[in-house]
Amino acid sequence: MKRTNYSSGALWEGKVGYSRAVRVGNVIEVSGTVASDNDKVVAEGNAYEQTKFALAKIESALINAGATLHDVVRTRMFVTDISRWEEYGRAHGEFFKSIKPATSMVEVSKLIDPRYLVEIEATAIVEQKAG
Repeated sequence: MKRTNYSSGALWEGKVGYSRAVRVGNVIEVSGTVASDNDKVVAEGNAYEQTKFALAKIESALINAGATLHDVVRTRMFVTDISRWEEYGRAHGEFFKSIKPATSMVEVSKLIDPRYLVEIEATAIVEQKAG
């Protein structure tokens, strides 16, 4: 099967050796995504806004790889404070209310930068075209 890597151009992709998304066949995996914009932390201290920002980045990566949010079958949310689950969940619900992918929300001790409150991964499966 053909493999295609998609880059967002982030500095860390080359340093760490990863892609924003990878598509193999009709499956697309989106890497852990945080609320960063050109290495600037977005919405510091705001769990809801950071979640929205990360999900918008994921949506952009999916579009770049030929998919939409409707193709997402699984998300994984890694959060630094599970007591704020409603903030993360409200943002997730705004993107996925009608799609309802399988999901996990797991508290972790920390992310790569202490100002990040959430990191999200996604898996999408695109419908195979008849042909």
